[in-house]
Amino acid sequence: MDRRITRRHFLKSTAALAGTAFLSSCGMGPFAAKGPPTAVDQVALGRTGLKLSRLGMGTGSKGGSIQRALGQDGFTRLVRYAYDQGIRYIDTAQNYKIHTMVREAIKGLPREKLFIQSKMPGVPEKPLEMLDRYRKDLGVDYIDSLLVHVAVKADWDESRKRVVDALQEAKEKEIILSHGVSCHTLPALKKASSLDWVDVNLVRINPQGAHMDTPALIWNAKSDVSHIPAVQKQMEIMRQKGHGVIGMKIIGNGDFTTPQERERSIRFAMQGGLVDAVVIGFKSTAEIDEAIFRMNRALAQVAQDSVLQRSA
Repeated sequence: MDRRITRRHFLKSTAALAGTAFLSSCGMGPFAAKGPPTAVDQVALGRTGLKLSRLGMGTGSKGGSIQRALGQDGFTRLVRYAYDQGIRYIDTAQNYKIHTMVREAIKGLPREKLFIQSKMPGVPEKPLEMLDRYRKDLGVDYIDSLLVHVAVKADWDESRKRVVDALQEAKEKEIILSHGVSCHTLPALKKASSLDWVDVNLVRINPQGAHMDTPALIWNAKSDVSHIPAVQKQMEIMRQKGHGVIGMKIIGNGDFTTPQERERSIRFAMQGGLVDAVVIGFKSTAEIDEAIFRMNRALAQVAQDSVLQRSA
């Protein structure tokens, strides 16, 4: 992320959105009551009845190595900074090897204000026992969202049925509050969009087509925009069914190194109307500030465009 975007710059730039807020104060458009939406608004997650901040903090950059490299103190400071800015959604996974670091970072924070999402890989012999370990490692009684991690086959719901059934049971016991899947191929994504079992979808989306779901399993996919319409179509189906939809790979797995690339991707995610929220992995407070700044600017433009369309 661009370290030139400082906290003071962020606040100053956000103030420049007052012109758009004025449109709302005139009683125009769908955002008239509350002003333009922001990155840290609490938003509904599909039909789940749950809410989370529109911007989430990812802990899996480069498999979690980026966040782990901060050490516990540095990671805790980053989580607390994000929380102070209004980011209440933390995205993690067993594979990131960071559950215990998350536990230490959130100690003392109000549990009811946090939305914690984790993920279960593979087909463990005893998924519920593994889930109990997750809760212990995270230091929580329940997990807001638990996903089947890295689904690649079109029949992932059958090949990983033991996990699917266990997560259903865990939801009934309120050990988790919702369940779903993160997909890494288009066939898996198509299956996810067709299943009523899925409460939450974690979907790879960016306008550059980097690390997007493809027709076949390609772990190190290069940018290929040809797959974007197919992914968007599945996201539209998910939305129609009331699934929660969260966008990931917004920064292209860290590949978008210029401010222009990141601006383009964040604006695309906010204007598509296909996601409830997005998750971005951070390693510094400057990156958090930049993401909030760019999301707020994109959301303000969406609000302004809506006002102009309604008044035309």
